[in-house]
Amino acid sequence: MEDIANLAEPINGSQNLPMIVIIDDQVLARTSIVNILKRELTGYEIVEMTTTSGLGFLSERDVRLIAFDIGNKQIADPAVEDRLAYLEESFPNASIAVLSRRADEATASAAMQRGVRGFFPTSIAFEVALAGLRLILAGGVYRPLPIIRQNEATTVKVLSDYTGASESPVAHRSNGHANIIPERTMADLTPREQHVLAALKLGLPNKLIAVRLNLSENTVKMHIQHIMRKCSARNRTEAVLRWSNGHAPSA
Repeated sequence: MEDIANLAEPINGSQNLPMIVIIDDQVLARTSIVNILKRELTGYEIVEMTTTSGLGFLSERDVRLIAFDIGNKQIADPAVEDRLAYLEESFPNASIAVLSRRADEATASAAMQRGVRGFFPTSIAFEVALAGLRLILAGGVYRPLPIIRQNEATTVKVLSDYTGASESPVAHRSNGHANIIPERTMADLTPREQHVLAALKLGLPNKLIAVRLNLSENTVKMHIQHIMRKCSARNRTEAVLRWSNGHAPSA
């Protein structure tokens, strides 16, 4: 249980509060974030951890938000994919946010296509990050906008009523006015999703796919949902056909 940094205080003192979990193996960064959140978000219990290991003890709690640091890794990195899949499977009602040392558009877009509700480059001001966290807790989505002009680097893109559809328009504010911008084209599948798609092409049921890839059936279902969403398919058969007709990424 050494992964849990502050277990005793929250579990004994605030059982009924909704929970925010911060996962970061950098002690200074993690404790700084947690201390500020405890001051700013008084209606929530804040728990800090070094890794996703040992989160099972929170399975019966009202976890609203889990933010974890991926460092300099890509979203498609298998280690990041595994952590996202584990969090989504274990806490289906929680919003997932990613902290990243990368601030490039490709990483931000990959994170949003993957279904996270927040992407936070560690280079942004904490006031902006706090506003983004509040937005996610209110049911919205936060990510930095692509840099269109050099003096607009801090503009924020927000989708308040996020539905998860990859082609839905996204609202953002610029100079105090709301605008609608089209979502980007369908992103390539992640390595894990490519493995699941290959198994789907063989006609394997979820149970056999799970055994073949050493995943749980719930994780397989989740990957299939992502595959379908990225090509706007209504079912797995249609998804296989669409990815087989020029949509699938090269091997």
